[in-house]
Amino acid sequence: MSAIQLIGMHGWAGDHRSWAPWAAGAAARGWSMDCGERGYGQESPLQPRWETSAQRRVVLAHSFGPHLLSEDLWQGATAAVLLASFTRFVPEGREGRAISAALRAMGRRIKLGEEQEQLRDFLRQAAAPQSRSLLPAGPLEQGISDAGRERLLEDLEHLGATSGLPAGFPSGIPVLLVQAGQDQIVTARSRLELQQALPQATVWTRDDLGHSLIDPALPDAVLDWIADVQA
Repeated sequence: MSAIQLIGMHGWAGDHRSWAPWAAGAAARGWSMDCGERGYGQESPLQPRWETSAQRRVVLAHSFGPHLLSEDLWQGATAAVLLASFTRFVPEGREGRAISAALRAMGRRIKLGEEQEQLRDFLRQAAAPQSRSLLPAGPLEQGISDAGRERLLEDLEHLGATSGLPAGFPSGIPVLLVQAGQDQIVTARSRLELQQALPQATVWTRDDLGHSLIDPALPDAVLDWIADVQA
């Protein structure tokens, strides 16, 4: 097995297929990559695990993804790449109250059976300023299962309650933060709080991109960073 293992975890409304370009790039370097799956669509939920042979273990997680991984998995990580992520999704003050109200409204739409419309609206906002058509296929295209609908609602509550780094996050490991200057999902305050929580982190800010970080060149750039810090 590969001495370097990557584990990818998608965020809210996504699935494991978003990591296909990353997995192809990892395989070209002789690395292994496994992906977690929350199971919003027709996929079964899956909590990934580290291979016993992996000497270097790197988490790649987008948005809410770091908070969907187990404490045990985080404890075994030797490096992390956090893409458009956060410690606390709902900031304090007026801005946070507006976001909490928006999360409640999203939940009401899903409970009313409008999950397809809600996900389309969310993904449009996540992709902006680029087109939603550039996003990989996900649960929206598969159709949301009954169990997936419950997980979407459960994770909205979890999202609103996030307040720090995920349980088990190792102290002092190399971290790359890739942030989006035009992010319409994660606030500037939440992005700053993540940087403050990880003062050792390398920070890349893409002023031209939104929350979904749509850039075909990004996976190779991130994998190059991993190769350097894990050498």
